[in-house]
Amino acid sequence: MIRTLAKSIREYKLSTVLSPVIVTGEVVLECLIPWVITKLGDAIQLGVGLWENGAVTFDTLGIGQYALILVAMSLASLACGALAGYFCAKASCGFAKNLRKDLYYKVQEFSFENIDKFSTPSLVTRMTTDVNNVQFAFMTIIHTAIRSPLMMAFSVVMAFVIGGNLAWIFLAVIPPLALILFFIMWKTMPLFHSVFKKYDNLNESIQENVKGIRVVKSYVREDYEKKKFDRAATDVQRDFTKAERILAWNNPVMQLFFYGVLSTTLFVGAYVSFQNGPEYVWTISQLVVYGMQILMSLMMFSMVFAMIAMSIESARRICEILREESTLKSPENAIHEVKDGSIDFCDVSFKYSSTAEKNVLEDIDLHIHSGETIGIIGGTGSSKTSLVNLISRLYDVTEGSVKVGGRDVREYDLEALRNQVAVVLQKNELFSGSIKDNLRWGNPDATDEEMIEACKLAQADEFVRSFPDGYDTHIEQGGTNVSGGQKQRLCIARALLKKPKILILDDSTSAVDTHTDALIRKAFREYIPSTTKIIIAQRTSSVEDADRIIIMEGGHIDAVGTHEELLDSNEIYTEVYRTQNKGGKAISSLDEMNEGGDEHAE
Repeated sequence: MIRTLAKSIREYKLSTVLSPVIVTGEVVLECLIPWVITKLGDAIQLGVGLWENGAVTFDTLGIGQYALILVAMSLASLACGALAGYFCAKASCGFAKNLRKDLYYKVQEFSFENIDKFSTPSLVTRMTTDVNNVQFAFMTIIHTAIRSPLMMAFSVVMAFVIGGNLAWIFLAVIPPLALILFFIMWKTMPLFHSVFKKYDNLNESIQENVKGIRVVKSYVREDYEKKKFDRAATDVQRDFTKAERILAWNNPVMQLFFYGVLSTTLFVGAYVSFQNGPEYVWTISQLVVYGMQILMSLMMFSMVFAMIAMSIESARRICEILREESTLKSPENAIHEVKDGSIDFCDVSFKYSSTAEKNVLEDIDLHIHSGETIGIIGGTGSSKTSLVNLISRLYDVTEGSVKVGGRDVREYDLEALRNQVAVVLQKNELFSGSIKDNLRWGNPDATDEEMIEACKLAQADEFVRSFPDGYDTHIEQGGTNVSGGQKQRLCIARALLKKPKILILDDSTSAVDTHTDALIRKAFREYIPSTTKIIIAQRTSSVEDADRIIIMEGGHIDAVGTHEELLDSNEIYTEVYRTQNKGGKAISSLDEMNEGGDEHAE
């Protein structure tokens, strides 16, 4: 786990090394200062005796030299502390930046199968809360975790140098304190393991509510959502409280040992001073200073333990993402050129998980010529989307093969293949930015003329020009300031800008009226005849002019034929057609009346 995380340090290695090195210098100086003060005290004590006898002057004792040494050491210690803090902050913030970058880039490489393994709220938690925890732990490790044991070790050594056997008082408390710290960490680790899973549930509740706020309000479900959020927040609070309750023992235990050792040192020191004379008071006072440094170091080390206990689970969750390998990769010597838009499904079977008992698709044998228009009709759960997902290799087949341009999709470079297979989903996303910015997702180098042409084919140009800012109109996050039909047409235009050899419309005209739908299909026939077009639809009117229509049922191909052939021979298609065309005249007139009804943003 440490090796995995350490890869994100990269250009901040120097700062990571300099921080503990400079901290070591700071610790050495802080441990030497009490010893120098002891020497100064001895010199002052001697000077007082000699002065009373009139033997020497004040300056000849070197007291001024000791004072200058103390000032120099104090300033050096201050400089070391400031530099160590600077390099520590630089290293930890840089490490966190790289870690977030590595996580984000890793997620971008994931296949759909990898993404299915981790929920979206969990990924968000890992890139925010978990990274923050690991950042604080890293900062603590390269500074406090180095400083505390070094301070303790040097202070113990100097305590023996100054106080002799009295230093055993401090040394004796280290083992029991270490055992207590280990026990606290052992008890809190499982609690933090549990609490971060509940963090995911909390984020999920927030994400669902915010994303679906319009639905929540239209159904007046605010109270229900509040209760659901409250339950998730209470679960997190309960586990954190339990963990913090255990960690809370850390401070009083440390205080107990601290004041116990301090009292013992003062009592024994007073007795020794009484036996050896008042000059031993300087030694006892500095011994107390070393004792305080030892115990403070232990207290700080206990805080390090608490931070590490909290961050280990976060580090584990982050490493899960960083170690996850994409299930889909481009092969060596991959093909970068797609010959044409022909598609062949050769005895294909598919399931989403190797542990699944039943295939989603079974015995699919289908051959589509380049430039054909194929319609796909089927009920919910008939695996229409699963079928087209295999074309752009969003998933790999379980059995058989899928070929594009006469070659198995597994032989292609993934980027080259997907650039030639444009997919427009029913719930496609628009991103915050201008309409031009969103369209250029299809082609970053698209000219204004190319964008206008694509929008005309998608029947989007007219409503875009109706906006005051036209193609420079700002789109809110998720496209909330345009209607569903407008969003779908912009997404179709975006896909057309890729100039793909295969265009897949996955129920992506469901939010437009039948007249606009017909105009889009007419534009496809006339302007991109060489592009293979696959149209998944719920309305038979969207596919009735296709070269062939595929009827999906339960993961199988039930029938393939033209509109007329299926009306004569297929019960499923005939039933759907008749159901949708009852009162056809009324529906048609309603469409005419609403023609262009979604031409304005909501």
